[in-house]
Amino acid sequence: MASSCSQALRHHVCKSSRILRVHLQKAWPNRSFVLNSAADQQPAVSSPEEIVIPKKKTWSKEAVLQALASTVNRDPTASDYRFQDDPYLTPKTSSEFKLFSLSQESGRNAAKYFISTYPKYFQKDYAQPHIPCLMPETLEAQIEEVSEAALIERIQMRKVKAAVDLYDQLQQAGTPVSLDVTNQLLDLICFYGDCDPAQENVPEQRNEETEDVQDEPQTKKGRASKASDKLKAAWKENNNAERIFALLSEPNTHSYSALIRGMVKYGAYSKAFSTYTDLLNNQLKADVSTFNALITAAPEVKEKYNEKWELIVDLLKQMAEQKVKPNLLTLNAVLKALRRCGTVGKSQAFPVISEMRALSIGAPFQGQTDILQEVMNEVSGKSFTPQDPDDAQFFITAVRICLDTKDIEQAYRVHELLGVGENWRLLGNDFQQNIYHARFFSLLCMMENIDVVLKWYRDLVPSVYYPSSNVMRDLLQVLDTDNRLDLIPQIWKDLKQLGHGNRQTLVEELLTLMAREKQNQEVQETFAECALDIKKMYDTGDRGKVMMSWTAGSLSDLVSVLLAAQRRQDAWEILKLFKTHNRVPSEELLDKFLTCIKESGDVNQALELVQISAGFCLPGTPKLIQRVQQEFLLSEQQKSMLSDLEIQTFNSD
Repeated sequence: MASSCSQALRHHVCKSSRILRVHLQKAWPNRSFVLNSAADQQPAVSSPEEIVIPKKKTWSKEAVLQALASTVNRDPTASDYRFQDDPYLTPKTSSEFKLFSLSQESGRNAAKYFISTYPKYFQKDYAQPHIPCLMPETLEAQIEEVSEAALIERIQMRKVKAAVDLYDQLQQAGTPVSLDVTNQLLDLICFYGDCDPAQENVPEQRNEETEDVQDEPQTKKGRASKASDKLKAAWKENNNAERIFALLSEPNTHSYSALIRGMVKYGAYSKAFSTYTDLLNNQLKADVSTFNALITAAPEVKEKYNEKWELIVDLLKQMAEQKVKPNLLTLNAVLKALRRCGTVGKSQAFPVISEMRALSIGAPFQGQTDILQEVMNEVSGKSFTPQDPDDAQFFITAVRICLDTKDIEQAYRVHELLGVGENWRLLGNDFQQNIYHARFFSLLCMMENIDVVLKWYRDLVPSVYYPSSNVMRDLLQVLDTDNRLDLIPQIWKDLKQLGHGNRQTLVEELLTLMAREKQNQEVQETFAECALDIKKMYDTGDRGKVMMSWTAGSLSDLVSVLLAAQRRQDAWEILKLFKTHNRVPSEELLDKFLTCIKESGDVNQALELVQISAGFCLPGTPKLIQRVQQEFLLSEQQKSMLSDLEIQTFNSD
């Protein structure tokens, strides 16, 4: 029934459309109409153009997140991403930032400890894609029998002593171990110095004496600790690496390379060159990592600068003879060694860089302090990934050069390079980031006007940078230079938020700027509110402790600011603090105060001011008495009191 109805309807539609088309063609013979139903339409002729199907593109699991991240920029008003989970505890000062970061890292390590200690409770993997650091690590060996597979497992788990013991058991049982696995074992032993690596989540136990000795150099130099600072082990004679190497019937280049690199890393420089001689005697060729290690050790085995350089040149010539192509780490090793060669190193640095550039080896970041202009011309607009531990020194070194030479344009180029791609990873840890931004902002304060400085200030503080009191003092100097003292109250709020409200020298400089020149009445009112807020910081600091002590200069500046804003009563209360804190006001301040009293005509307060001056035995007291007598309408009793004060002052003189 339904099918017959649908067929009838289709026939009726087709017939109607044909009739309509005939009538239209008769009415407009010059026009063509296509009014066919779907049933009458014929299939279109296929186009002769060939359809090219693009190749399938494989996207990473993080591609969507990366695409979303590329659509947004950093919010300068927001805190660092690490502190957005708990806004209440968001740090506002550099000390709070350090405390929060250390606390967060401590909590992360505690979580890792529990996950690794009780892995059976953390088997469900909720993360998509998989995040290895959120899952328990395999800390116990799964293969118990004595076999080469068990040895490989212990090498991968970085268990040095267990791997060496298992290797000895295999040797005693007469089980052969392949050369590749033995080389992996040598790599492990030589990298960690024949001892198990320290646990990452277990704090190192140190006594007070050791802690003082280790922390002293870092405090003096103000630099971040390097991995080399923690290497206390030295290369021991006939250690497990040398013993296992001696058991090899036919060691290859990899075997020698592992041994030489371990010797260089742990200070056995002469022994490393002796091992290299054995490698050559066995008619083997060294690889590039071996030469890099020997170049690093070259300044340690020679005393004179020219001898050190000759040894480096000899090693480079041997690389050419053995057809070993140098890499970026080779250039870094040569430049580091040249730093130990005095004047010879300075003269040879440019030829070395030119030679390496001819070999298509890009100039590294570290070591380019003297040719920053050339380096920036090459690297501007390019994204880099860290390839050398010292690459993290590039940005802080580059901005230091710009600061020393007062080159603001070059500093802008360096900062622009920092924002390209993943270059921010080359900025280093939090300590190095703080150094970079401090130098960059100090240069801005020296070279730019206040509008540009404030633009960068709002962009960097406090989202990525917590300025020190010295940097904030530079900012105050910029306000003074550009005559924008009206911004001081706003800067004072930032000072308190950044934890610098108790820096006495900074606060006194701020008071001096507000008291130096009289502004319009609106600005003076904001100055007065700011001054009274500063007074609270002097009275009590955090947790009820007195943080700053009043000086005669700070009290005088505070009184001057209040008088300029017509806050005479508040200024009078501050004036009383001179006696409370055993400070002596200046004659100029009292003269200014008397002028303000004259405008209101308060005779009693004028007399009290004269008494205060007489109480401090100021030489200008007679002048104040004379002014009061001439400028105020006094009663006979008040005149008599002034006469008595004048006589007392004369007798004391």
